[in-house]
Amino acid sequence: KPEAPAEFRGEFRPIATNVKGIDIGEHLPLQAKVMDKMAIVRSAYHTNAGHGMGSQWMLTGYQPTIEVSDNIYPSCGSVVARMKGPNEPGLPAYVNLPRPLGLGKAAYLGASYNPFSPDDDPNRDGFQVRNMKLPGRVTLERLDRRKGLQAQIDKIRRDVDIKGDIEGLDKHYRDAMEMVTSDKAQKAFDIAKEDPKVRDNYGRHDMGQSCLLARRLVEAGVSYVTIQAGGGWDTHGDNFKQLKDNLLPKFDRAVAALAQDLYDRGLASDVLVMAFGEFGRTPRINGGAGRDHWPGAMSILFAGGGLRMGQAIGTTDPRAEGPATKPYSPGCVLSTMYHTLGINYKHAFHDQANRPLQILNEGKPIEELI
Repeated sequence: KPEAPAEFRGEFRPIATNVKGIDIGEHLPLQAKVMDKMAIVRSAYHTNAGHGMGSQWMLTGYQPTIEVSDNIYPSCGSVVARMKGPNEPGLPAYVNLPRPLGLGKAAYLGASYNPFSPDDDPNRDGFQVRNMKLPGRVTLERLDRRKGLQAQIDKIRRDVDIKGDIEGLDKHYRDAMEMVTSDKAQKAFDIAKEDPKVRDNYGRHDMGQSCLLARRLVEAGVSYVTIQAGGGWDTHGDNFKQLKDNLLPKFDRAVAALAQDLYDRGLASDVLVMAFGEFGRTPRINGGAGRDHWPGAMSILFAGGGLRMGQAIGTTDPRAEGPATKPYSPGCVLSTMYHTLGINYKHAFHDQANRPLQILNEGKPIEELI
């Protein structure tokens, strides 16, 4: 808000993008050059300022009533895994990069729809995917014998299972076995095969290399990838220095490279990218030159997915305290994603108590994007 009082606008100034009429922050120069391949929703909001509750709301579409550290409702990635599965056999449907995402689990959908994660930084020399290869002394023959023994044990466990948990674990084990015995997943995760210049373009840090690895995975056949990298965005103090010296340059390079790369590789109509947090930051700067939690207004970045790019949708009031036009809830953001993937977001699952719960119980796709 460049015309707002200093205690609201801060020290950053806007810069023009390659789309006439759209300005963004001065520390996002690379994204400014590819704004025609992206779209910003500037009027998203919800009403919960807790990290856990805000994250659960944004990742599931449901507002929890208590602060939580685990999923009450299934994450959007788990829903996609349940509804679509992987696009290629031998690969996981849903991956978290670089490590498991808090509140990214399947909840009542079952363990087989939890994410797979390498649990290692793809920017690290010697990056390895956890549990992807057989231990040195375990041959395929020994693995087959173990599978036979496990099948006998599982038959006994299944006979006494009363909650249906074993069925979900069975699928989890089958999927894991296929990944270990096939080289498809190993090749997809082998980021060292990428041209060093491409790796440089994405940025030699966890966020950049996670975005590049995500591109490799979706090309190979993974349906859904969630990235939480480049951390440190909870800038209650020293907000502006942290943003301009560290956070924004990483985010700028990684996301701009991903948007351009998908376009160059002919994937812009097939792959949807979304970037968002659990809430926005306070419009008024606090006494420590920081910004605190603010769910009342936030921006959501979209790229690809065959959606209408090169636009900024919605506005906030003069001090960015809340939407002035086109207010969009978490359900609107996620239903846009489900619509793009061809998933009926009104489809109902049944929880542990056999209650029918729709994938989303509010919101509809953002018309300007579709």
